[in-house]
Amino acid sequence: MAGKDKDIAGVIAPPPLIYGIPLALGLWIHATIGGMDVPETILPWLPRALTGGALAAAGAVIIVLALLRFGQAKTPPEPWEETTALVTGGIYRRTRNPMYLGMALIFFGITLIAACLLLLALFVLAVVVIDRGVIRREESYMERKFGDDYRAYKAATKRWI
Repeated sequence: MAGKDKDIAGVIAPPPLIYGIPLALGLWIHATIGGMDVPETILPWLPRALTGGALAAAGAVIIVLALLRFGQAKTPPEPWEETTALVTGGIYRRTRNPMYLGMALIFFGITLIAACLLLLALFVLAVVVIDRGVIRREESYMERKFGDDYRAYKAATKRWI
């Protein structure tokens, strides 16, 4: 199958790019222009570095756990590929979107470390785009593909956390 004939979710863009481009752009602007920092008196360096680092590390672990589940189910994790199995075990018992949650945690952890208001705004934008342009489309696709099995999973498991 090629192009529009593929049985896929039809997401607006690859999720790593939806998170990665605004993160990279925000960090570049923060490093070159600056001036959008949260004052150190409001958010001291050590607590934000420890918390941000822990959030980013947790995000990476969640992504790895999700990818391992996809590997066990022998279905591609990329939303632009045809899904061949409904993955509901492991980390997927807690959240329907652990990879996107993990990416969000990494982005937010870096945002916290940088203490940059621009990054915070870009983080919110990225999460909204993921929710509307990726997750909602995937949910419609999964309902078409897996029917009542997916609807039962959706009813029992939260979208994010």
